[in-house]
Amino acid sequence: NRYGDNPSQEIIDRKNYELGVIKKMGYVDYFLIVWDYIHYAKTQGIPVGPGRGSGAGSIVAYAIEITDIDPMKYALLFERFLNPERISMPDFDVDFCYERRQEVIDYVSRKYGPDHVSQIITFGTMSARMVIRDVGRVLDVPYATADKLAKMVPNELHITIKKALEQNKEFKDEYENNPETKKLLDIAMALEGMPRQASTHACGIVITKDPVVTYVPLYVRDNQISTQYIMTTLEELGLLKMDFLGLRTLTVIQNAVNMIEKDTGVHIDVDHIDYDDKKVLESLGTGKTDGVFQLESAGMKSFMKQLKPKNLDEIIAGISLYRPGPMDFIPKYLANREHPESIVYDTPKLEKILKSTYGCMVYQEQVMQIVRNLAGYTLGRSDLVRRAMAKKKADVMDKERQYFVYGNEELNVPGCVKNGIQESVANKIFDDMVDFANYAFNKSHAAVYAVVAYQTAYLKIYYPVEYMAALISSVRENTEKMSSYIQTCKSLGIKILPPDINKGSGDFLVDGNAIRFGLSGLRSIGDGVTEVVHQEVVANGPFTSLEDFCTRLSGKEANKRTIESFILAGAFDSFGYNRHQMMMVYPAVLEQTAKEKKNAMSGQMSLMDFLGEEEKTEFQVRYPDVEEYPKDELLAKEKEI
Repeated sequence: NRYGDNPSQEIIDRKNYELGVIKKMGYVDYFLIVWDYIHYAKTQGIPVGPGRGSGAGSIVAYAIEITDIDPMKYALLFERFLNPERISMPDFDVDFCYERRQEVIDYVSRKYGPDHVSQIITFGTMSARMVIRDVGRVLDVPYATADKLAKMVPNELHITIKKALEQNKEFKDEYENNPETKKLLDIAMALEGMPRQASTHACGIVITKDPVVTYVPLYVRDNQISTQYIMTTLEELGLLKMDFLGLRTLTVIQNAVNMIEKDTGVHIDVDHIDYDDKKVLESLGTGKTDGVFQLESAGMKSFMKQLKPKNLDEIIAGISLYRPGPMDFIPKYLANREHPESIVYDTPKLEKILKSTYGCMVYQEQVMQIVRNLAGYTLGRSDLVRRAMAKKKADVMDKERQYFVYGNEELNVPGCVKNGIQESVANKIFDDMVDFANYAFNKSHAAVYAVVAYQTAYLKIYYPVEYMAALISSVRENTEKMSSYIQTCKSLGIKILPPDINKGSGDFLVDGNAIRFGLSGLRSIGDGVTEVVHQEVVANGPFTSLEDFCTRLSGKEANKRTIESFILAGAFDSFGYNRHQMMMVYPAVLEQTAKEKKNAMSGQMSLMDFLGEEEKTEFQVRYPDVEEYPKDELLAKEKEI
């Protein structure tokens, strides 16, 4: 169905080749298991990403809907995922809706049996700064002293105490001249890098043919069972590790699509939108990409203004280029795109491979294609060469240079010279590949992320109110981001309406052409509170007054902090009193409702109960005749909430 009734011979050949490799390497069951839980998620309406990583290079995965991006269209290579010449486990990383990922894991547990499915352990190790503080504590060194020493270690990735002593003269002097410090650091260096505590892998799950305990010891932490062996050890044992990742953007897209359908009756299938929409591409070129997946950092906004992508391929290239290393190629990429006539290829054989990226090497897949097309390597072996280049193994590189330039009969590699390429040109191309391979990006991964980026941009352009409402809801626990996206709404001309206790739930919702501020975006208001409030409104109608709210939610979620937040944020403005008045009376209202509830529970009767029905008067509180807070104070209190 992916390619219609008459797929081309190229597609049929690729399909037959992939199926042969999958079967020969023993991964038929693996593909079917992944297909099964993705199929389950899709049938349950759980959003699934279009793919992630090198798995998007498989036409078989695309055909059975494990992935949703056409590897033929974007020149993605199967060998980058599964290499018949390198025995290693394939790895389908699958993104699921952040909020519903656990449902898929629960399904797998039910399907294969809870004793056949386990989480995976990870070990946090003693990093340089942490081990100094830990050793200091055990040696009874004052915390301030140990902390000062720890802060002398530069705050950079993979730093060690030894490296820090070489980099920081003050740290080295302290080590050499203070016996106490020397003792502490010597012990710390001996312990550095050792496991400190066990935790659970964020997304890895292992599935086994027989119960997991048949193969590995297990560990229980917080009532969660995990293996006692880490991920790499499990792979060495031949066990099947799956990655179930939660991607918040998928949740945002799904929530936006649901709101669009509810508001307009239009169902958007984001996997089948127009990926050449001029309006969407032009919007990316303006750099106004707040809220667009992968493209909203300040640097990326600036780059998008330069790039002005004309198609999805250029978005894929943009995501791959905007990283340390490849960034150096950006000026060349942009210049060549504007003046394709000035592109010079070292050999005409490079044109087909590098034409889509305007003569620049951008992807790992291009390195593989160059090795294959120019020197006659198999794609499987070309992936091994790419990996060796990336790891800069000098001895391996010297051998491979010989094979690439002059060939090797045993490996059945003809080499560049035999293929009509000059020796000096072949060596230059090899040097270029070595320089670039360390930074080259996996095109399959970039392509999938570009698709998700485009989907978010599409929704933001055509359905901005629904998309921004879903986006702000997803970050409501992050005040800074929520604030930033509210500013984005204002720049788009979308009005943000104040919260209203009777018009909404925890989420930010569409209200006409505006967005209604979500109740759980307020300080001290969690999802539990908003859910109870929402259910009460649905079941028994709107709240009519502060007294009505306190009476109906007495003993549930009506407490001092939540009521203050609702009043000062404006959620009770519809009750007809100003916020200053309500802040003055709410303690008395709360006290009275609590007293009435206590009396009712103990069976006591109040004076009112002895009166006839006509003599009873409903409990009412008198609101003092005071003016609203001054404007600046009102706004300051509102902002705080």
